[in-house]
Amino acid sequence: MSTYKLYYFNLRARGEVIRLIFIAADQKFEDVRYDYSEWENHKNEMSLGQMPVLEVDGQKIPQSLSIARFIAKQLNLAGNDNLEQAKVDSVVDTIADLMQQYLTKIFMVKEESQKDEAKQKFLKEDATKQLTNLENLLTNYGQNGPFFLGNQLTWADLMFFEKVTTLSQLDKNLLEKYPKLKRCHEEVGHNPKIAAYLKSRPNATHRSNIKTNEHDSTFNV
Repeated sequence: MSTYKLYYFNLRARGEVIRLIFIAADQKFEDVRYDYSEWENHKNEMSLGQMPVLEVDGQKIPQSLSIARFIAKQLNLAGNDNLEQAKVDSVVDTIADLMQQYLTKIFMVKEESQKDEAKQKFLKEDATKQLTNLENLLTNYGQNGPFFLGNQLTWADLMFFEKVTTLSQLDKNLLEKYPKLKRCHEEVGHNPKIAAYLKSRPNATHRSNIKTNEHDSTFNV
């Protein structure tokens, strides 16, 4: 049986989706959380000089989506065949597009006077477009089930749950116009393993409280 060790900061960001996959699958893993002050002492241990990194039986794998996709396949949360996995990947890519837009259009805005305008523009244009796309994918792939593959929970649902939780800080009514997405988010949150983890997970530092160069790929949303 494989052993897993996840290296990241005490952040949710790109590490949290990976943690949620382990939790949903009831898979034990070592959750190594470095303080930012420790990072320079460990940076050279990572092949790309960034995190998250997953160590599997002594082999280290970088890149958050590659890690998430790998362990989802390992733990049967990626779809049952190539077609289902392609559907899941299309959902994940759409969520990634949305978060990249959030990162570049809001998160990286430095001037306080510009943040509110950027937020409103993002919610009106980018979020509306991508959430509509996700609602359509959920309708097409999920049929009448609560998840993107119907009644089958996959890592696409976990990623959606985590990223929408982040975006809901901008607008608590973010999903009100998207009833199927809202149902999916609620169903993931009601999963017994996920719900228990959310109640007990460590208090993570907010990404904005850590000072880095704006182009530092160590940190991601």
